[in-house]
Amino acid sequence: MKNARWTAICGCLIFTAAAGADDGRPFKLAVEPQRPSVYALPTPPPKDEGANTGGVNIDIKVTYFSDYYYRGVDRSSFISDVTTPRTTNTANFQFDGRLQFNLDKLPHPFIGIFANVLDSDPVSNFQEFRPYFGVEWRVRPLILAGGVNIYEFPDRSELSTSEGWVKITLDDSMLFKTDEPVLSPYIFAAYDYDLYDGWYIEAGVSHDFAIEGTDITITPLANVAYVASHGAFAGPTGRDSGFQHYEIGVIGRYALNNLLNIPQRYGTWSLNGYLYYTDSIDDDVRGDSAVWGGVGIQFRY
Repeated sequence: MKNARWTAICGCLIFTAAAGADDGRPFKLAVEPQRPSVYALPTPPPKDEGANTGGVNIDIKVTYFSDYYYRGVDRSSFISDVTTPRTTNTANFQFDGRLQFNLDKLPHPFIGIFANVLDSDPVSNFQEFRPYFGVEWRVRPLILAGGVNIYEFPDRSELSTSEGWVKITLDDSMLFKTDEPVLSPYIFAAYDYDLYDGWYIEAGVSHDFAIEGTDITITPLANVAYVASHGAFAGPTGRDSGFQHYEIGVIGRYALNNLLNIPQRYGTWSLNGYLYYTDSIDDDVRGDSAVWGGVGIQFRY
């Protein structure tokens, strides 16, 4: 056979024959450089492809709790102490829906409503409504938020009140040089300007543990609260200032999209489980102690 050479065409090596192959000289294998393609190479789709990345986001939680504890106080007992007839401490059905407007680098306005339903309430099954609104602004490493909560108790107007609040959360991923926040410490302060003219101040931490290879996320959390001249937390001696309660808990979330074969373009669904331990700190300031929890469904879009 005559002299031979290899030619690269379209990314493949092609053997060709040429004269002089029997002159005793060894064959040489040469690969000609391939010309770069004018077509972009395909890239894997981003994880959020098809998800809602527009200007309006929805977060809805529907939960069934063994008790209704709010800021360290059993709300059913609180209502019973202020109004009659008394309510019983049984399971509560809760709804919390929030609508947020994404304005890119500007503060994001949001509105929402919370409702607690207690079937055994002798006055109103819809025990409490809480419309709220505010803004959230992410200025790394801080997440700044503020707004107004309006507390409405059907057929118990003497309990209705309103408060303004602010919350500062630290995105400590920059501090620890991690992809996700480590403790997300926050401080929250609310001032009741309507009925009680008092302060509720809370500080806390939390962390998300995503279990690799599963759709499960576990979030331990802890918080502690202080009240100042807030009549809703007045204890048996009438004292309404001091360290009021602490709380530890864990939230488990199981993402349902893969299990139910729901594309993300229809939003993200999760099954949530909650377990808390709440305990009072100062016996002269109102606070209750209990282990409580529940399960629910969350939808985000």
